[in-house]
Amino acid sequence: MKSFTIKEINNILKGELVGNTSQKINGPEQLEKANENNITFVGSSKYINLWKTSKACAAIVNDSLNIETGENRALIKVKNADLAMAKLLEVFEPAPPQFDINIHPTAVIHETASIGEDCKIGSGCYVGKNVVLGNTVILYPNVTILDETKIGNNTVIWSGTVIRDRCEIGTHCIFHSNVSIGADGFGYRPSDDGRGLVKIPQIGNVVIGNHVEIGANSCVDRGKFSSTIIGDGCKIDNLVQIAHNCVMGRSCIMAGNSGLAGSVTLGDGVIIGGSASIKDHITIHDGAIVGAGSGVIKDVQAGKTVLGYPAADAKEMLKQWVALRKLGR
Repeated sequence: MKSFTIKEINNILKGELVGNTSQKINGPEQLEKANENNITFVGSSKYINLWKTSKACAAIVNDSLNIETGENRALIKVKNADLAMAKLLEVFEPAPPQFDINIHPTAVIHETASIGEDCKIGSGCYVGKNVVLGNTVILYPNVTILDETKIGNNTVIWSGTVIRDRCEIGTHCIFHSNVSIGADGFGYRPSDDGRGLVKIPQIGNVVIGNHVEIGANSCVDRGKFSSTIIGDGCKIDNLVQIAHNCVMGRSCIMAGNSGLAGSVTLGDGVIIGGSASIKDHITIHDGAIVGAGSGVIKDVQAGKTVLGYPAADAKEMLKQWVALRKLGR
């Protein structure tokens, strides 16, 4: 078990140490659940009272807060407690599952596949025809990479993920368990006789940039004609749907259970809240925010925040909700 003194932790975080504790710190924990060997964090004034009753021996706190230390307790004051705690979590993070050998004998790798240096391929994996894996790619057990897909250096793909043919994946990406990349987009039209549905072939692919992370059980569908594109640095939560021919800019965030219908365009830095739904062929411009549970049916201007179903300007929507409450009194 890793353990550190409060001074050693402060050396890592480079904050201002206030007070002291003799306790060895074995890990971070929430204020309510912490014991005397835990460090916690306080990023808002509403949690100060919880610090008073917490058993934690130390806390990382925003330097704007007025908090007392207490006996044998210490504070590390930093500009941003959330970011400092993220840095500390990296220190305490356990090692990932280890490979006894780099390429497991039960993995099936096509003879035409190109495997970079120091790649690790777990049991039950399939790597198809003309696939290219860059250096230090990790495929955990039971990953499927189909023909002519390219994956960049240092990308990590967890068990159960399927990447269909002809997709292009950048460097330093992380795909969590059971991600689906490149499945057919949802395209059907009524048949001429009106008695059934005709499937529209989806002949495009998926192109994913660098440093993209996709959560478990999320789906990114291939384009109908060209590519579904996810830009550099995008972070996608669990159970997210990205339909055919969507284009996401750089550093977008999509929270769990949100979804983009076909041909949606997101600018750079767009944030989509949990369970939000975006209608097809909509553009959400740079820096816009869509609140959780909202339904977007028209374009959203850059930097604007929208809420509700259908989504509208957040301030206007909040006024409407207040007015509706008053009607019921």
